[in-house]
Amino acid sequence: MPELPEVETVRRGLEGVLVGARFDRVEQRRPDLRFPFPDRFVERLLGTRVAALSRRAKYLLAHMESGDVLIMHLGMSGRFKVLRAGANAQKPGEFLYEAGENSRHDHVLFAMSNGATVIYNDARRFGFMDLAREDGLAAHKLMSGLGVEPLGADLTPGYLAARCKGKRTTLKAALLDQRIIAGLGNIYVCEALYRSGLSPRRMASALATRAGRATGRAERLVPQIKAVLEDAIEAGGSTLRDYHAPEGDLGYFQHSFAVYGREGMECVLPGCGGTIRRIVQGGRSTFFCPRCQR
Repeated sequence: MPELPEVETVRRGLEGVLVGARFDRVEQRRPDLRFPFPDRFVERLLGTRVAALSRRAKYLLAHMESGDVLIMHLGMSGRFKVLRAGANAQKPGEFLYEAGENSRHDHVLFAMSNGATVIYNDARRFGFMDLAREDGLAAHKLMSGLGVEPLGADLTPGYLAARCKGKRTTLKAALLDQRIIAGLGNIYVCEALYRSGLSPRRMASALATRAGRATGRAERLVPQIKAVLEDAIEAGGSTLRDYHAPEGDLGYFQHSFAVYGREGMECVLPGCGGTIRRIVQGGRSTFFCPRCQR
């Protein structure tokens, strides 16, 4: 599943073609994706202008002048393709897997007033779209329970310590809890923990003192969460299975993984000499170096 850096890369790729343009034509080619489309989906979009395109956790949010917000989630294999006026159709990049290149998986088409056409393609149909009113967005069922943004100012060592004080769960599980940090996924949790020198098996309560203040571990971890996400966004995300940017470009952060997917390989930290291990936590693979992550 695309994680936060991939979704942010998609947002940046779509911003230039959506923001300021109207939906001149909308084609909804099936009644549902993962969930049914909202009532009057096409009718509510037609003729409206996109005022802004933002991201909340792993959701893309198109804010429209009508007061509606188009909520979009890529699911496992969702992607957007952009066709620009006066240019040849931009074909997707080389994928690790072929799922999604077939046009029969083009489920939604947006023809914009600036001549661009944006197509949503989703082979597995785990993505979805919904509509909400701007003034009710924070209370929407998809938004109301989300924690702080990992790249926002609200994620501080103090905040994380307060949320993890007395928690009887592992550090890995706490960081994946979307009620604490919204949008942080498995890949980048593994990488942030490695950069922080923290074991994914350590208890989350180790981030807080008995009084609830941030420990040195929390002080190390928060900057590394932000840094690994920023590095991944700068690299265009990670090309895993079906992910690519709207223009068809591949992400390259996977070439910088220190632990993820490197089971049995030597730790990249100079002088460590450890071997990357893989364990399963909460049904997900965790990669770490048992020698330098404590």
